[in-house]
Amino acid sequence: MTKIVHFQNLGMIDYKEAWDFQEKLFNQSAEAKMHNRKNPEDQININNYLLFCEHPHVYTLGKSGDSSHLLINDDELDENKATFYKINRGGDITYHGPGQLVGYPILDLDQFFTDIHKYLRYLEEAIILTLKEYGIEGGRIDGLTGVWIDRADPLKARKICAMGVRCSRWITMHGFALNVNTNLNYFENIVPCGISDKKVTSIALELGKDVPLNEVEEVLKKHLCSLFGIELSNLSLTTS
Repeated sequence: MTKIVHFQNLGMIDYKEAWDFQEKLFNQSAEAKMHNRKNPEDQININNYLLFCEHPHVYTLGKSGDSSHLLINDDELDENKATFYKINRGGDITYHGPGQLVGYPILDLDQFFTDIHKYLRYLEEAIILTLKEYGIEGGRIDGLTGVWIDRADPLKARKICAMGVRCSRWITMHGFALNVNTNLNYFENIVPCGISDKKVTSIALELGKDVPLNEVEEVLKKHLCSLFGIELSNLSLTTS
């Protein structure tokens, strides 16, 4: 049975504002789930969400990350017009910025499958299938989350999509960041995902031209819907 997932593109949005919005939706789902467990005769619908957005220049460090992987100080952050947050997802440090398609699925996996590794593989597969439509062969590297190009050659392997999620009570938040037309120079200020011996890339770099972000969004939405067995319903919520 196809499940309805509420979709909203938040556009260019401050990282903290988007994070707070995620937390709000996550908490609503968690509270509804707890209510349903305590009140089997009075069930509340638990909504699922998918948020897309772009962020102004920002570096985020996951709870298992090493702060030394941010290679610049506060003054240099200001010079780069960038911010820095320690956040509650898994993974190490990454960069978000204009030209990057960021996705935040807030899903109750009890309605899908209670397997976080399968969930991550589905997200990766949606990215891999999206890249394939642009003639780019993406894939996985054992032991490393995300999507990679030239993954079979350790000297050439480069990451095109980073992933980091949080899952509590089988409800997800945070998600993925696909480099589309991203300014990759900003990755020089960090050790991306704590991996010092591999580069990052983007769709634009691989193709030698920029690609419309909204076009990539539509392709990616199609593959997410197919893999997860969902139908997207457009949403218009305020983030405040």
